[in-house]
Amino acid sequence: QVQLVESGGGLVQPGGSLRLSCVASGSIFSTNAMGWYRQAPGEQRELVAAITTGGSTNYADSVKGRFTLSRDNAKNTVYLQMNSLKSEDTAVYYCNARPNSFVGMRYSPINYWGQGTQVTVSS
Repeated sequence: QVQLVESGGGLVQPGGSLRLSCVASGSIFSTNAMGWYRQAPGEQRELVAAITTGGSTNYADSVKGRFTLSRDNAKNTVYLQMNSLKSEDTAVYYCNARPNSFVGMRYSPINYWGQGTQVTVSS
């Protein structure tokens, strides 16, 4: 069954904003860090931002100061607010859930993924 459901992608001009949302089932959301990864054509999937169950966040250097990640525990939802978007932000964005201790690591014994949502930044 689908356990991570993403929404909010689309086409935006450079300098614009988008907000991505990811709703997770309760059991997954309450016990895992939540994050967003992205994958551009021909590139490896990379971590964009993650937030632990305790609310600690980390961001890729390329998005610091532009993207903000937050989680609403009452709604089992994590939000990625993306401002000052650049063409290099164009990618498929994937919601992810994994244990706190594996945030930012290449391997995690538990990994949940959403289906992906396309973000295109272009004039």
